[in-house]
Amino acid sequence: MKYDRINKDLYIRNRKKFVEQMELGALAIFNSNDIFPISADSTMPFQQHRDILALSGVDQEESILVVFPGSFNKKHQEILFLKETNEHIAVWEGEKLTKENAFLTSGIKTVYWLTEFESVFKQLMAEADKVYINTNEHSRANTEVETREDRFIKKLKQDFPSHHYLKCAPIMHRIRSIKGPEEIDLMQNACKITEKGFKRLLKFIKPGVWEYEIEAELMHEFLKNRSRGFAYTPIVASGKNACVLHYIENNQQCKDGDVILLDVGAEYANYSSDLTRCVPVNGRFTARQKEIYNAVLSVKNDAEKLLVPGTFLGEYHVEVGKLMERQLLNLGLLSKTDIKNQNPDWPAYKKYFMHGTSHFIGLDTHDVGLWNEPLKPGMVFTCEPGIYIPEEGLGIRLEDDLVVQENGAPFNLMKDIPLEAEEIESIMNES
Repeated sequence: MKYDRINKDLYIRNRKKFVEQMELGALAIFNSNDIFPISADSTMPFQQHRDILALSGVDQEESILVVFPGSFNKKHQEILFLKETNEHIAVWEGEKLTKENAFLTSGIKTVYWLTEFESVFKQLMAEADKVYINTNEHSRANTEVETREDRFIKKLKQDFPSHHYLKCAPIMHRIRSIKGPEEIDLMQNACKITEKGFKRLLKFIKPGVWEYEIEAELMHEFLKNRSRGFAYTPIVASGKNACVLHYIENNQQCKDGDVILLDVGAEYANYSSDLTRCVPVNGRFTARQKEIYNAVLSVKNDAEKLLVPGTFLGEYHVEVGKLMERQLLNLGLLSKTDIKNQNPDWPAYKKYFMHGTSHFIGLDTHDVGLWNEPLKPGMVFTCEPGIYIPEEGLGIRLEDDLVVQENGAPFNLMKDIPLEAEEIESIMNES
């Protein structure tokens, strides 16, 4: 891990919140992610399952967390099972968590090695009536690949068919959607690292550079600041590429007169940042480019004001659609006839702005959260309206990360990152 140890009080508090929502007589179990193989003996870099991370801070493969508040044995109300470290592992992979360090990380006093799991778990299941299992219920989840958690659940139900099974997901979505002060600080750090990367680019971009060279500049800056790298696959889309919403090839040369759409963000301590800025390759927007840019900026500024406690995200997206509709009418991209004849299920503005405006962000870039409950203080969202005009080879999207406040407008974690078109031009043209 490149990051400093996070205060264990965060994880103690999160487990307490989880326990408060559990049914009596139930235990909950959380598994680490797999290390995914590629081919031969190659693997992808390990990424911890965000739920066990949120409840324990344990950022290590083959770890299991059991929470059983009703256990007769008080030592078994919270248990970590970890891969036992030894000299061979220390030489080949580096030292794993010791029991002492596991406590310092998580605040969990009872730590067993994985070799003890089966015998201890049988005792716990004999005592429990219900089991919370941790399935992936993100609305956009791809569940084709069987995970370590999936395999465990399959075996669990086979070995213990008489237990009543409940879902962790609704509780975890609620807990993870509201960030504590430690988490806001970590996300702010991720945003600050992103800020350094973007400001570096404003001095680097010029006609003739390649999209992958821009990506490389960002990676250099991110790694230099103790990030593991990008929080998600970066989009560096120049010219018409910006009209492909998930363009990730980043293999084209940037031409004089084009605008580059940069959807990039650093992670820090597994927390994401998510930024989008648009930059003129030659350092100056054309009048038309600036007109579109300022229309998107206007929608963004007004949309941010709606991210307040009590707002429902479904209603919020409808209101942002109205803001965009007005801008597209002003730009001449839509007519009143288009609006009059539009399909209510796919409004006319969707021709130029076809994606959502905001999503939860946190341990995942598209973080978990409950869309059927109103916004609450401590929730963090992106705000990212855009206008895409393929026939003009122009796509403009602007995005910041915002913390919902108790009163007033949300706090912008990216407030120090240049946003106004004139400011971007000014920095790019400094001698």
